[in-house]
Amino acid sequence: MPNKKDQPQLELTSKQFIKRLEAMRSPQAVKSQDHLSDHMMGVRMGHIFALAKEFIDMPLKEVEKLLDNPFHEVRVGAVSIMDFQARSKKTTDERRKELFDLYLRRHDRINTWDLVDRSAIWVVGSYLFDKPRKVLYKLARSKFMPERRTAIVATLYFIGKKDVEDALKLAEIMLYDKEDLIHKANGWALRYAGDKDRKQLLTFLDKYAATMPRTTLRYAIEKMDAKQKAHYMNLGKVKPKQKK
Repeated sequence: MPNKKDQPQLELTSKQFIKRLEAMRSPQAVKSQDHLSDHMMGVRMGHIFALAKEFIDMPLKEVEKLLDNPFHEVRVGAVSIMDFQARSKKTTDERRKELFDLYLRRHDRINTWDLVDRSAIWVVGSYLFDKPRKVLYKLARSKFMPERRTAIVATLYFIGKKDVEDALKLAEIMLYDKEDLIHKANGWALRYAGDKDRKQLLTFLDKYAATMPRTTLRYAIEKMDAKQKAHYMNLGKVKPKQKK
């Protein structure tokens, strides 16, 4: 039986990662991903995540090379490696900061909703949990939709720790955003915040339910009973009286 020491060591380079991905191409995967306006290789997400786990110790200079790749699945691999590193208990505080800095510095390449959702919670949210969060408010006012989505998605980490204040404030800032992808993310954050603090969610809805986007409202009230859902959905149908 071969000794582990005799087995070839995994080469943790962007070149090797891409080579492995190319061997996983599938025409069916391309068809299932045609909702993304991006260059697609045709690799199933589950395969990418599994490969990213193998490459969890990849140096960040190599991860950045993956982010620069034109193929979407390669960038999914990059943010997945970043996510796995951020989650790992072995990761040092210094590396967590490096991950956070890389994420923000190369947000131009983290440019679709799924890339944000795959990494923002742990790479951004967990890093900022015990630190000032002004950067999220800057991102919330960005003209670049993925940066605005990062701002609200990152708060899911805070909410999980029963800290809902920033989620509500950021949702308020972006409540009337022009992008439906922000409406959905706001709704998810509000719904999750309601799981941890129902009173604050109800206060928010009492103030905004009549005017907020219906998509956001539907997600926010998803776990409520039928009577409460009807109450908040009907608020939007009541038109304010016009002054004479």
